[in-house]
Amino acid sequence: MKKLMRGLRQFQDTYVPSHKKLMATLAKGQSPTVLFITCSDSRVQPELITQAELGELFVIRNAGNIVPPFGATNGGEGATIEYAVKSLNVDHIIVCGHSSCGAMKGLLQIGKLEEKMPLVYNWLIHTEATRQLVEDNYGDLEKSDKLDMLVAENVLTQIENLRTYPAVRSMLHRGDLSLHGWIYNINDGSILAYDSDRHAFVPPFSDLNKPSSNGNGHVPYQMPGEQRLGRGQSQRIFKGSYN
Repeated sequence: MKKLMRGLRQFQDTYVPSHKKLMATLAKGQSPTVLFITCSDSRVQPELITQAELGELFVIRNAGNIVPPFGATNGGEGATIEYAVKSLNVDHIIVCGHSSCGAMKGLLQIGKLEEKMPLVYNWLIHTEATRQLVEDNYGDLEKSDKLDMLVAENVLTQIENLRTYPAVRSMLHRGDLSLHGWIYNINDGSILAYDSDRHAFVPPFSDLNKPSSNGNGHVPYQMPGEQRLGRGQSQRIFKGSYN
């Protein structure tokens, strides 16, 4: 707590005085352009990763960056998504998973959680379809690669779940909202973003310097574990979501 108190004092003594105009503007209201949905993991800090300023990100955090399908629960995620889209009029929604995700490790052995951590079990069951997909299609992978695949597939599942929300579907139909899937690598701080055209997770800035193959197509940077997502899975993602 002493460290936190020192940080609070530094924030009040240093940051606030040097950002008076911003603080005054934010006191009147917020107008973030991005809803950032990520894990509660202490190693993942959206504002730090993106170098966003105060007021630029509207954030949802929970174990496993899970978005329950519309109507599946009356939890805060759905209400926050609806508010972000209909009241704040965000332009983008980012679902950001991360490497070494404890929630995804738990999902791989979800049967063991029902008695030990029933609340965690009831939460992770919202993305049981992801676990089943990975087990059925990538069951022969090594444990670490299977976890990487689960992290990636979980991001895509949550994007799919986002589209079940009426407010999100309406904005997507009008072309006023984009959905993005990211994976944050805790080890080196890198980000991979899902590209529906390449059917792979690639560096989000890859358009600036795309490696070529035979002078024509492009070689995508593969997700951790060197596993590409199949065309069938990629087609679940709204085609215009990667802008």
